Amino acid sequence: MHFNVLIIGSGIAGLSLANRFDESVSVGIFTKKEEAESNTNYAQGGLAAVMNLDKDSYEKHIRDTLTAGDGLCDEKIVRMVVEEGPGVVEDLLGWGVKFAKYSENNKEFDLGREGGHSERRVLHAGDITGREIERALVETSRKKPNIKIFENHIGIDLITTRKLKIEREKENRVLGAYFLNKNTGEVITAGADVVVLATGGAGKVFLYTSNPDISTGDGIAMARRAGAKIANMEFYQFHPTILYHPEAKSFLISEALRGEGGTLRLKDGTPFMDKVHPLKSLAPRDIVARTIDFELKRTGDECVYLDMTHKSREFLEKRFPDIFKITLSFGIDMSKKWIPVVPAAHYLCGGVMADENGLTSLGGLYAIGEVACTGLHGANRLASNSLLEGCVFAKKAYEAADRMLKKTGKSRNSEVLSNEGERAVLPEWKDFGLTGGDEMIVISHNWDELRRTMWNYVGIVRSDKRLERARRRIDNLLSEIKEYYWNFKITTDLLELRNIAEVANLIITSAILRKESRGTHYNIDYPEKDDKNFKHPTVL
Repeated sequence: MHFNVLIIGSGIAGLSLANRFDESVSVGIFTKKEEAESNTNYAQGGLAAVMNLDKDSYEKHIRDTLTAGDGLCDEKIVRMVVEEGPGVVEDLLGWGVKFAKYSENNKEFDLGREGGHSERRVLHAGDITGREIERALVETSRKKPNIKIFENHIGIDLITTRKLKIEREKENRVLGAYFLNKNTGEVITAGADVVVLATGGAGKVFLYTSNPDISTGDGIAMARRAGAKIANMEFYQFHPTILYHPEAKSFLISEALRGEGGTLRLKDGTPFMDKVHPLKSLAPRDIVARTIDFELKRTGDECVYLDMTHKSREFLEKRFPDIFKITLSFGIDMSKKWIPVVPAAHYLCGGVMADENGLTSLGGLYAIGEVACTGLHGANRLASNSLLEGCVFAKKAYEAADRMLKKTGKSRNSEVLSNEGERAVLPEWKDFGLTGGDEMIVISHNWDELRRTMWNYVGIVRSDKRLERARRRIDNLLSEIKEYYWNFKITTDLLELRNIAEVANLIITSAILRKESRGTHYNIDYPEKDDKNFKHPTVL
C-alpha cells in the first residue's frame, strides 16, 4: 500500500498533523494499540501557552523555558514554539477541544501554573487534559475520508534507499516502513512520499515510569537503525510525584497540584524543598526529583508526601476530579490526608534530531513530539511544554510536507529508480524465524533485567562506575536479543525488547559522553556544570 503521508503514532502530534491535510492528500496512521492510546491521553496537567498578555508575555514563557533547559535550549526554536502557541490553541478549539474556563459565560480560560512557570499559563480540562485533546482529535480524524487508521500495528523498521542499495540515490531517503499486524501476525509493507515519526517516548526502558505500556522508544530505535542522527538521550526527565501504593500502577500525581499550593513533606512533616530552591515545591522537575531521591536515601523512607489539605474537598473534586477519585479509591482523601509519592521516568528530552520543520537527517523522514529532539527542551523540559511542542511541530511539518507534495505534483518516491534504471518496488517482508519453546521466557527475563539495570545504574543519580556496569550488561543483552531476532518469528514482545535495548544503549552512551551535571543528567563524579566543554547537544 502507498500513502502520500505515513504517520507512525496517534498522539497529539500525529493526529493534529493528519487533521491538517486536505482530502487530496492520502494519510495513513499506524498505531500500535487503539487510536486513542498514547502518552497524550495520560497527560493530566495541560498545554502551556501565553493566552493572557495582560498578565503574561512571550518573553516570560521563553525565559522560563530557557531556565528549565539549563543552557542547552535552542533559543530560536524556543521563541518560535512560544509565539506559535496561541495559534495552535485556536486550531485545537476549532477541532472541538474544550479547555476549562472560569464560567460557562466567560471566555477567559482558567489557566493553571506548574513547576518552573513564572505565571499562570497552562490550559487544562481539569486533570484529564490529554484525554480531552485526544477525544477531539480522534473524532476529527474519523470524519476525514483521506485518513486511514491502522490500529494494533507496530513498526518494525523503516525502508530506505540505502537499505535497498539504490546507489544512484545520493541522499539516504526513507521510502516507507514495515509493520506487524498484532492481531494476525501478518507483516504489512507501506510506502509513502513522506514518513512521520510521532511515536512518543520510551519510559518503559526504566523499571518505574508514568508512561503507558506502549512507550518503548520504537520510533527512536527505528530511526537509529535507518541511520538518523540522535541527540541528548542522557536527558530523561523523572516526574517527582507518582502515587506510591502497592496496587497503583504508576499513577501520575500532576504537578498542577503543587501549582495550587501543594507542599512536599517528609514523613515527619518537614517541607524539605523550602531550603533547596526559591520556588520551593514548585521548583523545576529535575531538582525536585533529585531532592526526593536524596531524601529517600538519607532517611530510608519508602516515599515522601504531597500535602493538599489546605484546599477544600469541594475545590479538589472540581479541579482534580480524576486524581481525587483515583486516590480516594486507594483510601486517600487528599483534602484530609497527605498523598504518598515517589519519582518515576516521565519524559525524554532528547530523541531523533529534527529541524524547525521537524525534518530529520534522513530525506523524507520527519519526527515530531516526544520522539524528536528539536532544541526546545534542552537539558530539561518545562512542564506542559510537551503538548505545545507536539502541536507546533505538527503544524510546521504539515507546512513543509504540503509544500513538497505540491511542488512535485506527484508521488516523489515514484521517481526512485533501481540501479537497473527501473522504478524500485518496495520488497515484501521475509520472516525466516521459527517459534522457539523457550522464546517467551527468555524475552521476559531480558526485559526485566534491562529495565532494572537502567533504573539502578542509569536513573536519577548516576556515576561513571554505574554507567560502565550498565553498558557491559546492555551490550550482552543486545547480543542475545540480536540472536533471537534473527532466529525466531517476530512478535510484539520481541520487537519492543529490541527497541528498548537500542534506546537503553543510546541513553548510556550519551550519559558516558557528558562529563558534567546539567538539567536531568546528574553524575556524582562530575557534580558541576561545565559550560566551557559541554554547552552543546550530545549527538550520536
